[in-house]
Amino acid sequence: MLKRFARFVSLNILGMIGLSFYILADTYFISKGIGADGLTSLNLALPVYNLIYGIGMMTGVGGATLFSIRKAEGKDKTEGNKIFTNVILTLTIFAICFILTGLFFSGNISRLLGANDAVYEMTRIYLKVVLLFSPAFMLNSVIMTFVRNDGAPGLAMAATLSGSFFNIVMDYILIFPAGLGMLGAVLATGFSPVVGMLVMSVHFIRKRNSFCLIKTKLSPAILGKVFALGLPSFITELSAGIVIIVFNMLFLKYAGNTGVAAYGVIANIALVTNAMFNGVAQGSQPLVSESAGAGNRRDMKFILFMAVLTVCTIAGLAYLGLFVNKGWVVGVFNSEKNTVLQKIAENGLVLYFISLPFTGINIVMASFFAASGSPVPGQIISSLRGFILAIPVPFVMAVLFKITGIWLALPVTEMLTFAVGLVMLNAAKD
Repeated sequence: MLKRFARFVSLNILGMIGLSFYILADTYFISKGIGADGLTSLNLALPVYNLIYGIGMMTGVGGATLFSIRKAEGKDKTEGNKIFTNVILTLTIFAICFILTGLFFSGNISRLLGANDAVYEMTRIYLKVVLLFSPAFMLNSVIMTFVRNDGAPGLAMAATLSGSFFNIVMDYILIFPAGLGMLGAVLATGFSPVVGMLVMSVHFIRKRNSFCLIKTKLSPAILGKVFALGLPSFITELSAGIVIIVFNMLFLKYAGNTGVAAYGVIANIALVTNAMFNGVAQGSQPLVSESAGAGNRRDMKFILFMAVLTVCTIAGLAYLGLFVNKGWVVGVFNSEKNTVLQKIAENGLVLYFISLPFTGINIVMASFFAASGSPVPGQIISSLRGFILAIPVPFVMAVLFKITGIWLALPVTEMLTFAVGLVMLNAAKD
């Protein structure tokens, strides 16, 4: 089991890091090619990307988890095909809604997210293109999770890394030689999942897939289980967007556009650390689901222990590296050498990332509960860190401690969530 855990988790960590580079590459090239206003626009638009990606992960992880459980229970192939088809039909409905929103309401959403005249047009362009490419983002997430659960985690990793490499190269070409600015950045991001899906098509061309589309109707029973199992993943992604919206509002109030740009640097670094934690959680998921389907609680406990140990190790190393190199890390994204931005972001980096071990454990616990067929505790954990605590805590901390309080809001939220999760985990063992 240890070898399988190491293989699945390591491949998924690499894949998820690659996936996070979709936005991280944008951050770097936008900072170099457009400056602080570009960073502000990107950060204002990110919550919409989180929503789209979250829906893709909810349907993908939920469907793939149910697919793995049914497979471990010995169900016939038709059952898996029904699950996959229902997921794709549901994504089609979401995709139509997102495309219409992008065509007609991207400007309204930009204003709603806080874009002022200085950054409105760049924010609107980024949002519009992201919404138009939403089918690709969501479908890529679904195919990736199903391929991984179908015994091909290496191919899923190769697909995400290929998409990210494409994104990095095209970011440079479209922003600098082509001179397309924000439009170039978002076009590079939009086409990246298309590249990933082309790589994963090998799984189907070589006929190694044990799932496919079939003629069937939408099943409320199947979709109910898919949404229940995938909801923690959705809330995890959505919570990142909600946190960004709340923090953007507070930084606009206390530090203006420069504060939002400084937070944008930290938030995008957090994408990479969270991607590694999600890689551990998603890499563990097929193994937990398989063990749950077989009724093997001993293996389930071992996988959870290894997952927690892995995220804690990652958190410790990441915080040490960020703390020691905070000036350089922030400076990479501060091409205009803005001293106010540099100071705010450096101070924030030290405080904000105290949350790392608690964030990692919370993500792993939520995924573990869902993968084992007990979604409610996972939903509670995800809701606490995504809505129930994530919204009021920053406002309270800001009133008490101003900008320092804003930075400490995430560590407080994650610590409180961790305490609740630990109680539920102990209760589940009894």
